[in-house]
Parts: sequence; structure tokens; C-alpha cells
Amino acid sequence: MAILDQHRADMEALARRGRGRRLIPRAGVDFASNDYLGLAGLPVLADSVAAAIARGVPIGSGGSRLLRGNDPEHEALEAEAAQFFGCESALFFSSGYAANTTLLAALPRRGDLVVHDELIHASVHDGLRCGKAERVAATHNDVQAFADAIRGWREKGGKGRVWIAIESLYSMDGDIAPIADLADLAAREDAFLLIDEAHSTGVFGPDGRGLAAAWEGEENVITLRTCGKALGCEGALVCGPRVITDYLVNRGRGFIFSTAPSPLMAAAVRAALGLLRSEPERRERLMALIDHAAGLGLPKTGSQILPIIIGDDKRTMAIAAALQEAGLDVRGIRPPTVPMGTSRLRVSLTLNAGVENLNYLHNILKTLI
Repeated sequence: MAILDQHRADMEALARRGRGRRLIPRAGVDFASNDYLGLAGLPVLADSVAAAIARGVPIGSGGSRLLRGNDPEHEALEAEAAQFFGCESALFFSSGYAANTTLLAALPRRGDLVVHDELIHASVHDGLRCGKAERVAATHNDVQAFADAIRGWREKGGKGRVWIAIESLYSMDGDIAPIADLADLAAREDAFLLIDEAHSTGVFGPDGRGLAAAWEGEENVITLRTCGKALGCEGALVCGPRVITDYLVNRGRGFIFSTAPSPLMAAAVRAALGLLRSEPERRERLMALIDHAAGLGLPKTGSQILPIIIGDDKRTMAIAAALQEAGLDVRGIRPPTVPMGTSRLRVSLTLNAGVENLNYLHNILKTLI
């Protein structure tokens, strides 16, 4: 049908450039997921859901939190998360994407400036498009570039509030932001600091409280902690001053007009937070795996995310397919997820794969690259 021609042509063009995407089943040794601590399949999380069902917790929330969807399990999780992470208040969202888009669309106002890292997650960009603040990208992890952007905006007459938006650990490069220096910059500029802790929560910091744990509780700091990565569950927690979470309840369209997450998932996240406290050896084992990877000569990023830059889109996907044929689930990442010319294998270290698996991956890679 002619009505589909544009979409069909677009898909064919993606395929010619080696950028077509399709869903494939999970198979092989896990070097692809964000289940860093291996919690997702643990019986203790399943048991927490079963126990919640047994005490009458419903599967679905039945509506938005402002209607009848506000369940005691949501409120119990938010209270426990605030205590665990050391913030005044926490608000539970259905996903990190929903939380980021809501934050950036609702909080910065007309006349404000958002300076974000050039490699920040797509959800931040989408939230900014829905908002009214000015925005500018700063060179990745370059504190001076952030400072220069703010100064330039002020010199042109900018008088509103500044918002600095970063990830603490970048999901495609695996490198860590200079949080201390950016926090100092935010303090000097009387700015808010928005820190996406998606890939840091559970893995770094005391009790797995993330790389931004030292700044949690500051009145100008707002953190986002996804629950679908190291916590092995689903959803996201926005942590910060109570006035911020109250504001999102009143002005955050992505929160107001969305059906609330399953109360059962809130119960599971509470169990996952308990595991962070009670099983620190999981983080220790993951750190040992990171060190072992560095010893093998794999990229040394200081984190569990190891990008192996190939460059060419089609070659990247061919190598990923060969690894999958060898029983290793490694995925290829291409533009627009990463910059042009930097297509890569994203090797994710998790406790679902051990040292022997890592050695095997290294040996196979030597034959393919």
C-alpha cells in the first residue's frame, strides 16, 4: 500500500546502512544486560512478590497515583528509599525514561538554562523538548565547558536558574562523571544539579547508594535511581527535597497522567534495597570481575561497562552476531545511540557471568577483532 511507502523506505535505508534493529530472544551468557548484581532472577525477589500477593496486594494499581492508584506499597517504598539513600523524599515512577522526561519537562522554567553533558541519555533530551528552558550541551565530562556555557549565557543576559544535568556513570562509555567538581560549580552558580544514577545505584557507594551518595540530601541536588538495572526490578525513584517531589506530583505530567506502577513491583524494589544492605559481597564480586577484565586487557573504564569501539556499523553487528553464535550475549550499539563512527560492542559485566565466561569472551574476541 502506498500509505506505507515512506515507512518502508526508511526501514530499507536503515538496513542498507547496517542500522536496522530487531528484537531477538535472550540467549547465551549474559554480557548484555544491566542486571549487574544478578538480582533479577533471585528467589528472594520472587518471594517478596508472592508474599505481597498473599497479603492482598493487587497486581495492577488501577489508576494514576492521584486517582485510586496510590497503594500503601508505593508509599512504603518511597519512605524506605528516602531513608536508604539519605534524601528528604522519594517518588516512584514506572521507568527511568518516564522519570527523566518528567523531571526535565516540569522543573526548569522559562528563562532558566539547562546545561547537560553531550552524552546524556535520550530521555533527558526528550524531556527538554517538552520544557520551556533554554538548553545547551557541554563537552563530555568537561567541567570548564559547563562553566563556560553558564558564563556565556549570563553575559548574554540570562537571569534565570541554572540546571546542570549529568549521568554519574555513562551507559555507553562506562566512564564516571567528575561529580565533586560539578557539585562545586553548582554551588558557586546557585544551580541545581540533576544526577542520573541509573548505572551507579547498587554498584558503587556505601551500601550501593551510588556515586552521588555524598551529595544526596543537599537542597540543590536531585538524583534519579532506576530500579531495573542493578536492583533487578523495574521503575525509578526520583530522590531530593520534598518540595521537588511535591512539585512533580502537582506539575509533572508524566507522573500525573500515567497509571501508577504495579504495587507488586514496589514490594520487589524494597526487597532489592534490603539485599544491597545484607549482601555487600555481591558488589565485591562485581569489582573483582571488573579488575579481572582490566587484567585481560579489555577496556579499563573504572566501571562494569566496557565499550569496545569498532567504528563501522555493519562490522560491529557482524562481530556481535559471531559472539552470539559462540554462546555469548554481547550486543552491538550503533548511532544514533552513540556518536557517528563509534559503533561498538557494549560488554556489560554482571554476576550472571563469571571469570571463566569472561576468559572465554576475551579469547573469542581476539579471533574476531
